[in-house]
Amino acid sequence: MKNLALKFVLLIGVISFFADFVYEGARSVTGPYLAVLGASATLVGIIAGLGELLGYGLRLVSGPLSERTGQFWPITIFGYVVQMAAVPLLAWAPNWQVAGMLIVLERVGKAIRNPPRDVMLSHASKEIGLGFGFGLHEAMDQAGALIGPLVIAIILARHGTYRRAFEVLLVPAILTLCFLIVARVLYPKPEDLEVKHETVATAGLPRVFWIYMAGAALVAAGFADFSLMAFHFEKASIIPNLWIPIFYSIAMAASGLGSLIFGRLFDRTGIGILIPLTLVAAASAPLVFLGGFWVALIGVALWGLGMGVHESIIPAAVATMVPQQRRPSAYGIFTGVFGVSWFIGSVIIGRLYDVSLAELLALSVAAQLAAIPIFFAVKRANKA
Repeated sequence: MKNLALKFVLLIGVISFFADFVYEGARSVTGPYLAVLGASATLVGIIAGLGELLGYGLRLVSGPLSERTGQFWPITIFGYVVQMAAVPLLAWAPNWQVAGMLIVLERVGKAIRNPPRDVMLSHASKEIGLGFGFGLHEAMDQAGALIGPLVIAIILARHGTYRRAFEVLLVPAILTLCFLIVARVLYPKPEDLEVKHETVATAGLPRVFWIYMAGAALVAAGFADFSLMAFHFEKASIIPNLWIPIFYSIAMAASGLGSLIFGRLFDRTGIGILIPLTLVAAASAPLVFLGGFWVALIGVALWGLGMGVHESIIPAAVATMVPQQRRPSAYGIFTGVFGVSWFIGSVIIGRLYDVSLAELLALSVAAQLAAIPIFFAVKRANKA
């Protein structure tokens, strides 16, 4: 069973590799692209925040829906189709309004497919280690997120346009959907990969889950979106435009490597690993917004490490707190609240960029540091 579970994780990882190639390649330049189309920093923050709001908030629907219906694959496939269609269409966006709509639509597709996909992934990961399973998946995911922006950088270096770059992303988008169909055929019921355990039925979710969710919400609220960072690089001329997608690739490399290392540590030490990682991630914003080329590069790498934590350890921890049969709703609720917090934080941070960098940084750092006592409380509760 462990071999089958590992193969499933790897196959989902291949799907995520090509999917991230597409949407992270696009996200590496959406900030400058919106700026070229005439959007302001506030608008970039609102678009990015709205995308994250829907990208996480709609999971409040897709998570419970997949739990009630048990239709994990159909919901997952539909979400991927929406997401993979939205990105190439950016090539033909006539203005920032249409481009912003497509950027948000890409996040909607992710919202639809992520909770049922994560539940399927959790079944397999339970057999090989939750931290390792989610970390391995995230590492493959981030490999695509590394290569996608590099391809975009090469296109721009050859005097290509943003529109041409979005057109090229159609190829990995098609490959994503092809591998998705292969996974559906080979693993029609991923829930069978997990050894079933008798659990006491419960109408609600445990108290520790809600406490943990509060800490994660604070982290999300303080975490600046890369679109705003890229906008800053463009406006302040911190780095040449060609280097913006390369910086993003470096962030994704840090994210993937960190996911593998810290996923293993999570399996060995538990949720306490989030405490030092939150401290490290909180340092990213001051380095990015106050530093020159090399300091900003370090900040972007730390930001990428934080993203890896968001995508691997944070969701892996949820599976340790809730009964198996409640996981779909738990993932939907948890990531929905995470996204609402990200939206509120992104809008405020985007607005503060136009007003005061000092206030922006104070909010970003304070919100993330405020989560640390909560993670300590969750750590104690898990030991009790």
